[in-house]
Amino acid sequence: MSKSDLTAAEAIRTRRSIKSFKSDPIPEPVLQELLSLMQDAPSSWNFQPTRVVMIRSKEQKEALSAAAWHQKQILDAPVTFVFAASIRGWEKHMDLILEDGSKSGAWPQKFTDFIRENAPGFQRALGEREREYAIKDAMIMATTLAIAAQAKGYGNCYINGWDELKVKQIIGAEGDKNIAIALVLPVGVPITYPKHPGRLHSSKTIFTDRLPSPLI
Repeated sequence: MSKSDLTAAEAIRTRRSIKSFKSDPIPEPVLQELLSLMQDAPSSWNFQPTRVVMIRSKEQKEALSAAAWHQKQILDAPVTFVFAASIRGWEKHMDLILEDGSKSGAWPQKFTDFIRENAPGFQRALGEREREYAIKDAMIMATTLAIAAQAKGYGNCYINGWDELKVKQIIGAEGDKNIAIALVLPVGVPITYPKHPGRLHSSKTIFTDRLPSPLI
């Protein structure tokens, strides 16, 4: 870790939703490190359903901004990440994932056999919720990138307002029912940092064992 890196706690406490970015590019070594850190995010069964598209060209930025109701941070940031989820991608990559887990020594043969025998049935039994599960994993990866970027001095903004059909068209997934869009995340050098808007007191949001009532 370089001297300029923030700790995880510092990155979490200082991160804000950045609406204006400088046009400064992210140096390639830093970008590659962020990508590597992002890829270490966990996922259910380690099936790694997230597919990340980096939007960098002027034309693609303009198209994505238009699909996201003209949010200008997409135009300003040097890179905007589109986090897509491959709902059934595990069917194509499961053998490779199990092989990697075994070769690394992380998974004994008994465990890889368990996943091979049980994971497909679990996934298919989810039905329509399989999309939801894949999106959850994509959100975990997006959050990992957001904190890693903040630690390196690069701000970001979670964007959850966009037309999914248009975003899928922009990234080349038009008509692909296997692909779901989870999040759009511009990353770059902030022009200014907004103040912390505050959070509800923990007594209103954190509980032990049970929620206090249906009307919380």
